[in-house]
Amino acid sequence: MKLSSRAAASDGRMPLMEHLRELRNRLIKAILGLVLGALVGWIFFPPIWDFLKQPYTRIPPEHCLAGKCDLVVHGIFDGFFIHLKVALIVGALLSSPIWLYQIWAFVAPGLYRRERRWTYSFMAAAVPLFLLGGALAYVTMDKGLKIFIGLAPGDTTVLVGVQDYLGYAQAMLFIFGLTFELPLFVVMLNMIGVLTHQRIRKSRRLLIFGVFVFAAVATPSQDPFTMLALALPTIVLFEIAELIAFFHDRRRTRRPDPYEGLSDDEASPLDLEAMDAELEKGDRAR
Repeated sequence: MKLSSRAAASDGRMPLMEHLRELRNRLIKAILGLVLGALVGWIFFPPIWDFLKQPYTRIPPEHCLAGKCDLVVHGIFDGFFIHLKVALIVGALLSSPIWLYQIWAFVAPGLYRRERRWTYSFMAAAVPLFLLGGALAYVTMDKGLKIFIGLAPGDTTVLVGVQDYLGYAQAMLFIFGLTFELPLFVVMLNMIGVLTHQRIRKSRRLLIFGVFVFAAVATPSQDPFTMLALALPTIVLFEIAELIAFFHDRRRTRRPDPYEGLSDDEASPLDLEAMDAELEKGDRAR
């Protein structure tokens, strides 16, 4: 029974309850990482808040009260929720290596052992891409704010609530960060043989159109500048992903595939060797 359970675990097959327990454990680890990062954000709130509100301070001063652009607190409990939201934003950014790894680790058991070795490659690319997207969102936030606040009549004063601004900043950071992860998933699907370069090339026009539509809908301000700031770098990343898929497919066609001709339920020669080694160990133990 122990051998069969190990064999089942090696090829990613497990009962439904095991999958649910695995999901629960991964969620707990991701939440713990988020909490630890949020504690850092709560402790270092003053410098983080000064940094986070900088895009708003760069809006046209003629729409600010007495020429000074300050955010407005509307409620008694807004101070607490400001600290909490900023802490969660910082926690999600700092713990991105943890929860990105948990996502990959939950999917990886369903892959072959030769495919699981890409875990470190996935992490080495996923975290910088997420942070790069967040950084791009930060430097473009003031552009969207200027466009819409600039539409207000010249004789009016725009009072923006802290909660509204934080919601806008949070959406920008995570939409940009998560969108930059999509080309990486295209590469990983190509690596495991689900998505070929030929299929990516045939779908290029539809993909580019879909990126622009997604950028127009997903960005919170939905202004042309922010849409282009999200769409154009994402298309460049997809082109890089297509290039990686091209070289990977060309290299794969040059070498024999030991899994070729095997059905999904048939054990590969490498897996049979591993099972024979486990059986020999069991016989010796007896």
